[in-house]
This record gives sequence, C-alpha cells and structure tokens, in this order.
Amino acid sequence: MEQTEIVNIIIETINTIFSNIFSSIDSNIYTNLDNIAFINSEILSNSFFAKFLGENGKSGIIYLTDSMLLGISIYYCIKLFYSHYTESNIEKPFQFLFKILIFGIFINFSYFLIEQILNINYLISSAIQEIGKNILNKDITFSGLVSNLNSSLSLDDFSIDIFSLDGIIKSFSSVFLLNLLFTYSIRYVLVQVLILFCPFAFLSLINSSTSWIFRSWSKGLFSTLILQLFFPLIIMIILSTPENNNILFIAGIYLLTKINNYVREIFGGISIDFSGGFSNMVSLLKK
Repeated sequence: MEQTEIVNIIIETINTIFSNIFSSIDSNIYTNLDNIAFINSEILSNSFFAKFLGENGKSGIIYLTDSMLLGISIYYCIKLFYSHYTESNIEKPFQFLFKILIFGIFINFSYFLIEQILNINYLISSAIQEIGKNILNKDITFSGLVSNLNSSLSLDDFSIDIFSLDGIIKSFSSVFLLNLLFTYSIRYVLVQVLILFCPFAFLSLINSSTSWIFRSWSKGLFSTLILQLFFPLIIMIILSTPENNNILFIAGIYLLTKINNYVREIFGGISIDFSGGFSNMVSLLKK
C-alpha cells in the first residue's frame, strides 16, 4: 500500500468520525438547547420544585418563610418591650405592622408573581421569534440556526471534510454551540435556585440591614431572564447574514456565548459563563 493511500485512509477515517460526532450533536443536543434557553412557567412544575416546595403545591417553602416571619415578629415584640427600659430607638409599631402585612402578602404570593414574570418574559421572546419568522421565513430557534449553518456549508447529509474551510467553520460552530449548551444549562439551574429562594428574598426587605439580599437576588433573576429576549434577536441577525458569509455566522454564534457578560455589565447580576468558570477551575488546579 502506497503512502498516499495510507494518508487518504487516515483522512477519510478522521472525516467519518467527525461527521458522526457532528451528526449526533446536531440531531440530539440542540433541541434541548431550545428547551433550556427559552424558559417559561413550566419550570415551576418539574420534579425539582415538587420535592422542595412540598406536597401541597408551594406550601413547603412558604410555610417555612411564614415561620421565620412569625419569629421576626416575636423578636420585635420582645425588643419593643425592653426598649421602654433601655430607652433605645426602635421602629414604630405601626411601621413594623405595615411592613409585616405588605411583605407577608408578597411572600405568600411570591411564586404566583414569579409565574407571571416568567409568562410575560416568555411571551415577549416568543413574539420576537414569531416576528423574525415572518420577516425571514426561518425558524428563530437554535435548531433552525444549526440547520441553516449546515445548509450554507452543504452539510445536509452530515458529510464533512474536517480539513476544509467549511469543516473548520463547522468545528468552531459546534464548539461554540456546545459551550452555549453548558452555559444555558447553568442558567436554567440558576433560575430554579433563584426562584426557590424568592420568598426569602421578600422576607429580607423587612429589615434594612438585610434588604441588600433582595437587591442582589432581583438583579440576578432579572439578568438571567432578560437574556431570553436577546437570544431571538441575535439569532435573527445571524440568520439575516448572507449565506456565503460564514465568518459573520460564526461571529454571531460567538456573541451568543458572550451576551451574558454584556448584559451583566449593563444591568449587573450573576455570571453564567461556562468557559470562564472552566478556565478559572483549571487555573486553580494548576496552583
């Protein structure tokens, strides 16, 4: 067997391996990416919340928070009683009762409020997707994004030459989209955690010294949810680029991996950058 034949066999084997990998990724992963990126109120009805919120719907966490609210009220009564002897300044009873009443209502209806926020956010993102679909006549989803990329690279049959320009572009796009999958998975779990602690966030408003907890919580929830409005906008821009300009296509996908950083700089909040967290973990292990 000649050397050129051996090289051709190796190249063909490598191309076959990568074609199978990309085919598996495209057909299995990106549908899940759409499900975890576009969050709606159904996130409240999964098994995670069923275990933590109690058997009676949302009563588990609410009962715990109401117990803490009662404990704070008892502590205030004791503090008010001793203030007559120590002559120390204390919040007026009327002001305290008003806060207990208002924030008690917010605590007990906190998950209802969150459910409406999730529905409104999802409706806005869905409206943007529908508008984009009517304008571009393309699905404004991650699955549609991958299908459009494969079409522009002539990869509908998932055959690929990894050593060609199209193969390199496909490799970079797959890496970026896998990064998106891990990043948005982190976001999905983080949204669940923030929703779970919603009653405690409202409870923290009762005392001015703990009100920073609510501000941090609200910024984190807002920054993670508002990302959902940027996804379809960026996908629309990517799909509107000329089909022969694959460099801009890759640049748009890269922007999807970094949009959280830009949103966090504008609004504040929590970082969900998987690649940055992975790099920090690797650097920590090297020390």
